[in-house]
Amino acid sequence: MILNSIYVDNLIKTALLEDINYLDTTTDYLIDENQENTAIFLAKNDGVLCGIEIALRVFEILQPSGFEAKVYKHDGDKLVKGEIIAEIRGKTRTLLKGERTALNLIQHMSGIATATNRAVEIISGTKASIADTRKTLPGMRPIQKYAVTIGGGRNHRYNLSDAAMLKDNHIDAGGGIKTAVAKLKAKLGHMIKIELEVRNLDELTQALEANVDVIMLDNMSPELMRQAVEITDGRALLEASGGITDETLREIAETGVDIISMGAITHSVKAFDISLKISD
Repeated sequence: MILNSIYVDNLIKTALLEDINYLDTTTDYLIDENQENTAIFLAKNDGVLCGIEIALRVFEILQPSGFEAKVYKHDGDKLVKGEIIAEIRGKTRTLLKGERTALNLIQHMSGIATATNRAVEIISGTKASIADTRKTLPGMRPIQKYAVTIGGGRNHRYNLSDAAMLKDNHIDAGGGIKTAVAKLKAKLGHMIKIELEVRNLDELTQALEANVDVIMLDNMSPELMRQAVEITDGRALLEASGGITDETLREIAETGVDIISMGAITHSVKAFDISLKISD
């Protein structure tokens, strides 16, 4: 996944305007406008780095010329507590004004990459892959989904336009599985796939008869998932979803499902601990 630079700049500018408003009362009154300093990004834990270029872009926007950076660790690199990620130099006002915004972004993105990588390692050796969901923070979906890929996961549909996905409410409101799928197929273009959520093996059979592309096994037990894999026999991709944790991941992956989608890796992830320290 490649991030759009226009989106990134707009996100940063929105965050900076929210934080600075019209004045940094402490920095602007305390620090001379010509003072310069060096600072380092420091890893405070072990994990996977994500968002270093976005963090640096915060300072470049604040200081279009004269800002310098030496990057020692890049997105996707494994970090060890105490490692220096990057060294930056610029106007002290720039460093102080951009610190919180830069850290908010890199800590959040690295937290997602770290959580995703942990899940990927747990299911290593199985056929399953880890995928995200649309359970993302408003306005931050692109960087959150980018962070998932940096952690070794895969992106589910990016938004509602990417694919047709029939969840329980769609099915109930659309006249049942057979009717709902038929209505969609009559209108969809040949490039659009259909995914259907099922809650039991009877609905799984109906989904297979409707010839959908992907079937989501919603909140099923591992035993039911194993039965679903046997019944499906490769006729559709199977996605496990719903309440999945690190503790249940391996057992679910070993049922033979193709995809395990986890909302937790984006909507409730713990920020990765990184600090910015002025070093001179």
